[in-house]
Amino acid sequence: MSTLGWIVASGVAMTAVALVGAVTLLLPSRTLGRIVMPLVALAAGSLLGGAMFHMIPESVTQLGNTLALYVWLAAGFFTFFILEQYLQWHHCHRTSGEHRPLGHLILLADGVHNFIGGLAVAAAFIVDIRLGIVTWLVAVAHEIPQELGDFGILVHSGWRPRSALAYNAASAAMFLVGSVTAYALSGAFNVAVLVPFAAGNFIYIAAADLIPQITITEPATSPAHARSILFARWNIPPLSPPGSLCC
Repeated sequence: MSTLGWIVASGVAMTAVALVGAVTLLLPSRTLGRIVMPLVALAAGSLLGGAMFHMIPESVTQLGNTLALYVWLAAGFFTFFILEQYLQWHHCHRTSGEHRPLGHLILLADGVHNFIGGLAVAAAFIVDIRLGIVTWLVAVAHEIPQELGDFGILVHSGWRPRSALAYNAASAAMFLVGSVTAYALSGAFNVAVLVPFAAGNFIYIAAADLIPQITITEPATSPAHARSILFARWNIPPLSPPGSLCC
């Protein structure tokens, strides 16, 4: 299969992963609590392992052990930090009458996240098919617990399950858009620099979003713990009314 074929197939498959959120409607909260924490731990380990043992070494091979490589790595880390902080601050400092629906915030953030992820994974495929496969698998390990949480948040915000699945899949499709964009730019731009950028993304997500959840002391089998995992990414109280973030 051609490089473009791998890129398109990975984008379509990633969009399909968004449908995993429907599992939250089928499983009892106690069962969900048992499986979410292992998935979060797997995602954190996969992100760190993929970044440190595959993506950064391959970046050194492609770009050389230069300062520019680590600048791209740091840029990837701080881009996601700034994105998350801006979205949370921006929506927490509105007056109560100005709040946008919570679901739209989730979809906007995930759309941007998936677009950047698509750029990075496609860049990995362009550099080396094997690196692309590893990077895609690492991204999937992170997407599964994220999609479980995002779907739960959308339904909690008042969205119908069918609409939540449809819009979540549309947001996930931005991964394919990003992938095709990276491929289109590969002739005029050295997309290899997006590999260390993506490694920085992965390290930030693991360190800031996932590892803190592993340290929660509440029993992993309790329903409250299951809910806390699903809502922890955006620091949203599970029982807060729709449209209320922190104000």
